[in-house]
Amino acid sequence: MQALSTCKRIMFKNILLTTDFSEASAVALPYAAALTRQYGGTLFTVHAIDPEPHLGVPLDPLPAELDSTRLKALKSLNTFIDPIKSSKVQHVEILERGDCWPVILDAIKNENIDLVFAGTHGRHGIKRLVLGSTAEQIFRHCDCPVITVGPRVPRLDGNDWKPKRILFPTDGSEASLSALPYALSLADENEASLLFLQLLPFVPNEYREGDEAIQREALRKLVPADAEAWCTPEFIVRFDFPGSGIVRVASERDADLIVMSVRRYSENNPGGRRPWAVSSQVVREARCPVLTVRS
Repeated sequence: MQALSTCKRIMFKNILLTTDFSEASAVALPYAAALTRQYGGTLFTVHAIDPEPHLGVPLDPLPAELDSTRLKALKSLNTFIDPIKSSKVQHVEILERGDCWPVILDAIKNENIDLVFAGTHGRHGIKRLVLGSTAEQIFRHCDCPVITVGPRVPRLDGNDWKPKRILFPTDGSEASLSALPYALSLADENEASLLFLQLLPFVPNEYREGDEAIQREALRKLVPADAEAWCTPEFIVRFDFPGSGIVRVASERDADLIVMSVRRYSENNPGGRRPWAVSSQVVREARCPVLTVRS
C-alpha cells in the first residue's frame, strides 16, 4: 500500500438525490442538502415517472398540462423538497418519464454530477444481500461516488451535517484505496477524526499480535505527511468478518460517515460473488451514511 504525498481537495459542486417520495428518500434529503450547502453547490432532485404502456396504435404524448400522472408527480416533488426551500440551498428539480436507472443516468451526464445520494429501504433476500433494484444499479454502474442512506440511519437533527468521525475500511488492496482520496478530503474539509480500519481473517491467537502490528504499520503509511495538521488519524486492526466488522466498528466509534470502495461489477461473471455484497451489508446495517467509490 502506498500513501498519498498530500491531500487533494475534492469538490462536490453538483449533487444528485434520487427520490421515489418514500420515507427512505425523505431521510436522505437533509443529508444531501447539508453537504450541498457546505460545498456551495447545487442539489438536483430527480424522480422518474413510470413509462407509458406500449400501445398497439401509437398515440401522440399528452401535453404536459393535461398529463395527470405528471402533474401528480410534480406536486409530490414540490412537497418532497419543502424542507429545504428555506435552507438557502440552491436546488433544481428533474422530472422525467422512463425507467429509473436510465433517467438517473441521463441526469448524471447532463448535469455533470459529482456525487449521488440515494435512500434505501435495505431490503434483503434469502442467501444474498440486495438494496433494491435501483440502488443496486447505482452500485453496479455509477462512475461517480454514491452516498447511500440506509434504513438504520436516523433523521438528521437540525440542518447541518458535518462528519466529524469518518471510518475508512480497507483490505490492503490497491482497489480498496480508490476511496482514500475522498476520505482524506472530507476529513480535511471537516477537521475530522479519520479512522483507518483493516479487518483480517481469523488466525490462531499466537499469530495475531504480529499480524496486527504489521497491518497497523501499513495503515500508518497511507496517511500523507501533513495529515496530522488537519485531521486526527487512528489505526484499527481487527480479526472479524468484513461486513459485520465494519458495521461494528462504526457503531462502537460513533462514526458519522463510512467511506469505502466497491469493486466493479463484471458483466462477464454475473453469476459470481457479488462484488458489492460487503458494501450492501454495510449500507443496510450501518447507522450512518455510507460513501462508496467504484474501484
